[in-house]
Amino acid sequence: MTTPPVAQLNEFLLGFDRLYGLELVALSDTEARARVVVGDKHKQPAGLVHGGVYASVAEAIASIATAMVVLDEGHLAVGLSNSTSFLRPITEGTVHAHAVRVHRGRTTWVWDVTFTDDNGHSCALTRMTIAVRPLPA
Repeated sequence: MTTPPVAQLNEFLLGFDRLYGLELVALSDTEARARVVVGDKHKQPAGLVHGGVYASVAEAIASIATAMVVLDEGHLAVGLSNSTSFLRPITEGTVHAHAVRVHRGRTTWVWDVTFTDDNGHSCALTRMTIAVRPLPA
């Protein structure tokens, strides 16, 4: 399967990903990039981007990148494990995410996702495991 252009994929984002403003920037079977423009809806009470935003972006881009490959094989891709460490807060601007695949197995794929701010500072790291399972009948 040829991966559709990210602009086309962005049009088909649904549900929660659309709600928080996920925008795919680049996508392949080995890496993915995305961003979220920060607004008040993304912040926790202290004014920092909520940790759930990072976890959501990581799961979305790793799942989508995996699915682009495994769907043709009759499988789906869903989040199995998400572990995020926070290094530096983001309070405004854009959250930038860069996912790199570190393992491609038969039943799991593993991705490392690095989050940066507009100045290129590392702000969070996520290890994301995606389960690859047969499509339901």
